Amino acid sequence: MTGHELLIAGRPTPPGAALIDEADAVTRVTGHTPALATSLVLAAWRGRETRTLELAGACVEDTPADARGRAIALAAYARAILYNGLGRYPAALTAARSACEHEHLGLHPWAVAELVEACARSGDPAAAAAALRWLDARALVADTEWERGIRAQSAALVGAAAEVRFREALDGFRRSRTPLQLARAQLLYGEWLRREGRRVDARPQLRAALETFDRNGAGGFGERARRELLATGETVRKRSVETRDELTAQEAGIARLAADGQTNPEIGAQLFLSPRTVEWHLRKVFRKLRVSSRRELRMALRNDGRAAMSA
Repeated sequence: MTGHELLIAGRPTPPGAALIDEADAVTRVTGHTPALATSLVLAAWRGRETRTLELAGACVEDTPADARGRAIALAAYARAILYNGLGRYPAALTAARSACEHEHLGLHPWAVAELVEACARSGDPAAAAAALRWLDARALVADTEWERGIRAQSAALVGAAAEVRFREALDGFRRSRTPLQLARAQLLYGEWLRREGRRVDARPQLRAALETFDRNGAGGFGERARRELLATGETVRKRSVETRDELTAQEAGIARLAADGQTNPEIGAQLFLSPRTVEWHLRKVFRKLRVSSRRELRMALRNDGRAAMSA
């Protein structure tokens, strides 16, 4: 039973047709139990770590020994999606490498795309370039619009004519009618633009990505896009005498990550800032919110609306 059939059968409705299509595509490729594969991929896209890990474990345990490689690859692929969405790139890198060990199962192009993103964001350009070479070689056999989009996006992440390749990726995903992949390319392009100091140019890409993620319930990627928007200075109110103690957009994004337990280097890696710059912003956050520890920061953000900014 596919994801769409699950809807017809009256099962709980996943948040967004694009997520269902993505899960169904993976189910067809892997040949895995549809209900379990659909639930696993949906949980990963939605950024639900506990649920994803539970389903990944069940996926492997419930599969006969002679087909376990397929289940291991699917579970690892789901973890790669999960952790790329959550911005936990070393974990995504480990998962994607595990998924890529099973090239014969047909899931490999999806897994390689996750691997390139995790490598690029984890500071391993050599591994990202190696994965890109695999995608380029495969183009001799298959050359769909989706694959052209993936190759262009991966090339952009590796650093080859980044802006041109990002735009090629956007065109490929639009033509292939894969909205989630288009949103991810918009997110990556927006991140690159912001890192290049082009905050105004980054905002339309990030807004479009956030809208798609939110509409489809892709919570992890949605939060990542939201943080990027905040880091561009996106806000709906001008600062005034009455709002001088509010957090700026960038301060709010950093405060949320710190409250989630991320270290200064981890925050810096996500926002393309140095740990020292993160520390400087956090000192300002602590002063404005009148807190002296990250524990107090969590309480302040939970109870104080001053850190809420518009996305």
